[in-house]
Amino acid sequence: TTTNTSKFDLRCLSAFGKLPKTSLDKEERLSLVLWKRPVTTLQYFCIETLITLKEWTWKLWQRRGVVFLTVVLFSLFSMAYSIEGAHQEYVQYLEKKFLWCAYWVGLGILSSVGLGTGLHTFLLYLGPHIASVTLAAYECGSVNFPEPPYPAQIVCPEEVLQESISLWTIMSKVRLEACMWGAGTAIGELPPYFMARAARLSGADPDDEDYEEFEEMLEQAQSAQDFATRAKLAVQNMVQKVGFFGILACASIPNPLFDLAGITCGHFLIPFWTFFGATLIGKAIIKMHIQKLFVIITFSKHIVEQMVSLIGIIPGIGASLQKPFREYLEAQRTKLHNPGESWLSWVFEKVVLVMVCYFILSIINSMAQSYAKRLQQKKCSEEKTK
Repeated sequence: TTTNTSKFDLRCLSAFGKLPKTSLDKEERLSLVLWKRPVTTLQYFCIETLITLKEWTWKLWQRRGVVFLTVVLFSLFSMAYSIEGAHQEYVQYLEKKFLWCAYWVGLGILSSVGLGTGLHTFLLYLGPHIASVTLAAYECGSVNFPEPPYPAQIVCPEEVLQESISLWTIMSKVRLEACMWGAGTAIGELPPYFMARAARLSGADPDDEDYEEFEEMLEQAQSAQDFATRAKLAVQNMVQKVGFFGILACASIPNPLFDLAGITCGHFLIPFWTFFGATLIGKAIIKMHIQKLFVIITFSKHIVEQMVSLIGIIPGIGASLQKPFREYLEAQRTKLHNPGESWLSWVFEKVVLVMVCYFILSIINSMAQSYAKRLQQKKCSEEKTK
């Protein structure tokens, strides 16, 4: 009886987040995945989805004034969109800009989330986009391309005005996309912040690997010896002690350790606007201009020509490497004017599709495990009251 009671207490404490992560209840929850228990996982996912929708509905009801104003504005825009008239030109322009911005914001959010695999959409989408615009600007002698979806369909203007192609000109051409992508990455840092903040306020221990790593790092703060842990502690101390400007400094440079910044700010209850404001300015303005400038300089015409010349200097293999590199650049210039689908782009699209599917599966598993945790907590509460 004593053994059974102790096991029961351990399981209850585990469900309420009072025991280490090695408890039996957590192992049971983590085993709830589609490829092991598909029926139960889907059932728990649907129930957790309904519970989440109910909670969101209640929160929206508490802010019904804002919701009503949003519905009115959306209704007015829908009427303007459906009624014919001279205003349709402006409506279509706003629609195109909104969809274009939403596309890059979405990619930025996915970059922070990583699609569950660490996928970074700057290397896959924004970087190549800036590179294509840079190459096309020097090739066409102008940045007066058609409206998006360039650069997938870049067409040089028929009448090219004599304009000077500079770094600033190209930066201005891609500023909207870059800033929207940076804003998306800032938004993507919010879930860890809210998760850690809720855990600190409620005392619960969420099932999150990054949060586990953060707690272990705090426990080993005095005895940390390896460079990675000391670097993470340095970022954590800067964010905690310096506040807004510490977060701004960490967000303004390419910083792989910034993943823990949201958890740190949430855990130490740093105000939301202090965290999000500094992150938004750092990622969407400062860091984005640094990355954008690097890509533009790398793919500028004179830089590329110098790189080709330097490749030819390499003794022995320089000439053999120089020829395919020139052919590749020539093919890229041709592709800018005559875009077409290649086997590489086909494979790339399929890889991205697989990543997105894996991300969706991870969301289903996570929500099913959340409902399993609810059941464990409810069971322990009922047993304690008996």
